[in-house]
Amino acid sequence: MQISDLLTPKAVTTRLKAANKKQALQDLAKRAAPLMGVDERVLFETLIERERLGSTGIGNGVAVPHGRLPGLSAPTGFFARLEKPVDFEAVDNRPVDLIFLLVTPEGAGGDHLKALALVSRLLRDRKTCDKLRGTDRADALYALLVDHAASHAA
Repeated sequence: MQISDLLTPKAVTTRLKAANKKQALQDLAKRAAPLMGVDERVLFETLIERERLGSTGIGNGVAVPHGRLPGLSAPTGFFARLEKPVDFEAVDNRPVDLIFLLVTPEGAGGDHLKALALVSRLLRDRKTCDKLRGTDRADALYALLVDHAASHAA
């Protein structure tokens, strides 16, 4: 599995405006749901439900909200760079400005964990995150995500 299996160029956005975590998740669900072929409200509720278990803010200004949804055929992602960082209750207490939303089919236990590990590894790389913060173009963000992952594939 590669980032390009999870993400399409249309599933990347820049300058997402949000005042807080809930607003960021609402906007992400609104933008991602049509691309994923899922109901926006169901997606949002799935993300909020997961956040209630503990923040998906993994540190270094990165969050990976995720969940499982019925009706999906494969793991799917959506990446956003926020215009201004928001409090996400991250493990390091730093605000988040890079968000990789990840949803997988309801019964995809192994694939869900593999996809989550892939995204987490990619976004734990500080140099990659610095590059992602250095561009305002969605196509450049997509290229950085896909190219970095491909160049570091084992």
